[in-house]
Amino acid sequence: MSSARIVRVALPVPLDNCFDYSVKEDSPNPCVGGRVKVPFQSRTLIGIVTELLDHSPFDKLRNVSTVIDTTPVIEPNMMQLLTWSSQYYQFPLGETLSLALPANLRKGEPADPQTLVYWSLTDEGKIQAPTDVAKKAPKQAQALALLQAGPLSHGDLLGEEVAKGTLTNLEKKGWLRQADVLPPTPKWQPAPTEEPLDLNTEQALACATINAAEGYHCYLLDGVTGSGKTEVYLQVIAPVLAKGKQVLILVPEIGLTPQTINRFKRRFAGIPISVIHSNLNDTERLAAWIAAREGHSGILIGTRSALFTPFANLGMIIIDEEHDSSYKQQDTLRYHARDLAVMRASRAGIPVILGSATPSLETLNNAKQGKYHHLTLTRRAGTANTARHAVLDIKGQYLQGGLSAPLLAEMRKHLQAGNQVLLFLNRRGFAPVMMCHECGWIADCPRCDVHYTYHASSNELRCHHCATQRPVMHQCQSCGSTQLVTAGVGTEQLQQALDELLPEYNTIRIDRDSTRRKGSLEDYLEAIHKGEYQILIGTQMLAKGHHFPNVTLVALLDVDSALFSNDFRAPERLAQLVIQVAGRAGRASKPGEVLWQTHHPDHPLLQALLHKSYSSFAEEALTEREEAGLPPFRTMALLRAEAHDAHSAAAFLHQVRQTLQANPVCNGDVEIFGPNPAPLARRAGRHRWQLWVQTPLRRQLQQLLSSAKPMIHLLPDGKKVRWSIDIEPQDLA
Repeated sequence: MSSARIVRVALPVPLDNCFDYSVKEDSPNPCVGGRVKVPFQSRTLIGIVTELLDHSPFDKLRNVSTVIDTTPVIEPNMMQLLTWSSQYYQFPLGETLSLALPANLRKGEPADPQTLVYWSLTDEGKIQAPTDVAKKAPKQAQALALLQAGPLSHGDLLGEEVAKGTLTNLEKKGWLRQADVLPPTPKWQPAPTEEPLDLNTEQALACATINAAEGYHCYLLDGVTGSGKTEVYLQVIAPVLAKGKQVLILVPEIGLTPQTINRFKRRFAGIPISVIHSNLNDTERLAAWIAAREGHSGILIGTRSALFTPFANLGMIIIDEEHDSSYKQQDTLRYHARDLAVMRASRAGIPVILGSATPSLETLNNAKQGKYHHLTLTRRAGTANTARHAVLDIKGQYLQGGLSAPLLAEMRKHLQAGNQVLLFLNRRGFAPVMMCHECGWIADCPRCDVHYTYHASSNELRCHHCATQRPVMHQCQSCGSTQLVTAGVGTEQLQQALDELLPEYNTIRIDRDSTRRKGSLEDYLEAIHKGEYQILIGTQMLAKGHHFPNVTLVALLDVDSALFSNDFRAPERLAQLVIQVAGRAGRASKPGEVLWQTHHPDHPLLQALLHKSYSSFAEEALTEREEAGLPPFRTMALLRAEAHDAHSAAAFLHQVRQTLQANPVCNGDVEIFGPNPAPLARRAGRHRWQLWVQTPLRRQLQQLLSSAKPMIHLLPDGKKVRWSIDIEPQDLA
């Protein structure tokens, strides 16, 4: 079919190919990277135009229903990056492009700057005295006082805790009016509003090295906890902003965004800062996306998905806590944000900084090979000293809520001195097991090969893998006994125990359960900094990156669970976790102490971490990985299959193995292991199996999978299972 009005469209469907459509004469001109609405089978889908064609190999084409965009929502550089990602991570292009867009754009909403609601006083409102109104309606008086200086946006007023209902009531009285207007373009004031801190020699050298270079360079900023990495970020960002360029800062978890935002706002009050993370609603995410694209925000701080945000003039990318596994997407497009950030910076010709106190072995290996510039910060900034570490052997000791007597004594000593204590327990809920005291029966999730976790606050049993929940049972399901007991300790039980053991001190628990309400995490962190709480209980949400100057004792209550894992990455993760958690102690002028409760004080890994630095551990771990032929010295892919019966999943992966082995690319350098049941063999009612593929070179693995994938799609058992390919997997469960 010949025409000048043909487009090739990538659709959000699990197929590797794109589809050709004709464009009606009366439709606007489509563009590459723009959205179109098209018929597909019996549905209507929104896809991305990847090519404009003069002709198509197909004789009969369906028409595009609607041309949504005449300018790209995915600009050319981002289109190239996403196309590469689709190929590298073996994921359909249409779904890759769709996932890179905010949800509102996937639904077909306009990609134009959104209007804001502004409130202003009417003539009648201007003559109202806020002091008189305050006698009966203090909130209305507050709104009137705020608007005396001029119109304010709805968001600004909500930020001052003026409720929408208050504004509506004032509008009904005729005192306020509202209008929809486009947001004004912010005026950048790149000069710092907070004086930079004095740098030590190592910090100054790092800043000078980064600022002196031009174009693409990847820097590993390897600094011990409390060494002032954030101050280095701030000082290398300043000249980038002064040139009118933008900065993207990625953090691993939502929990790190409040303090990061506040630190950057204090330093750069004249620079508009946007945020993207999963706690925002769809409208807020789209607004931040548009602000970066239009050049209205100078700094964008976000979690993993913020990497795909377009920028008017991006000048630098920073990946904080680059080692964190949260940067790896575990479903759909299984990308690693750190690696894609390096690729994006390379293509854009801009610097990228990878910061961590415990760099990943992959990053350290790249630095050793000279691919990254290795900058080190070996001492804590200011007057802070390295915390003292000690192991508490709890074999045979009576534990109260998971706390040993020596630990309680140390806690009292630090608390009585007016300091704060942080207890790390990476297990939320009240107890990980509910069991029968008579026969030993355990309450298991019926859909997963795991036990239910007991949550006392809601009096229910929950599965932390499939989210199944049920009311607490009162009888054993095996023998009928009513003698049901809990085993193990979770953060809820720990908090309850501390309220009884140390009632004179305020305790706060920060985990996924306690911070569900929007804004609650920010409120809790502010209360901690004000000293309203003396004992802090937290999971990983509280362990990473936070600066608590009054915390002088950190205790890790259960390090044993990670000592005997069959995951080859487990020692690296434990080392990173222990050092990151320990880094919360003694970050200001007060000396810090770190205690590890364990039944295995002589374990080689714990002894290595106790007496050696992380860099020494990493050197030994890299040597072991190289001798074992494991990443980063070989490239790995994990093929997963799951089905309602184990036989179908296993049979499919056996067929996949045969397909791979028959491929010409599969020579003696290729190693294939399995198929075997996954460590968590059943989750959400589906049986899970795995197949490992390892090669010495990335290119060889990509050639093998790309050439074999069309044949895998044709396998007879493929329709009976749900399967996926995970390139360089981080989670083996």
